[in-house]
Amino acid sequence: MAIAAATTAGCVLTATTPASAQCGSASWYALHSRTASGEMMNPAQLTAAHKTLPFGTKVKVVNKSTGKSVVVRINDRGPFIKGRIIDLSKAAASQIGMIRSGHAPVCIATIS
Repeated sequence: MAIAAATTAGCVLTATTPASAQCGSASWYALHSRTASGEMMNPAQLTAAHKTLPFGTKVKVVNKSTGKSVVVRINDRGPFIKGRIIDLSKAAASQIGMIRSGHAPVCIATIS
């Protein structure tokens, strides 16, 4: 059986690529509201929103434009904009150099 593959900004994704290893676009947000996990959003913490990863999952996010990386904890659901794979807190976005642009091409992978 052949597996369809697509290249997104230099990352190869296949039909079997798990949510724990993805490439796509990231954005950031800095709300002060309750997250889907029930905790309050704190823009100063290294947290993120992902559509399917379990709450508490640690994810390494690499900005493909800068090469900078950050480890975040999933505590919210989203993003809800087509093509985006993760929404970062303001602190996480700052660490990988994407505050000014608002979004960046990234690859993410869960860590143990």
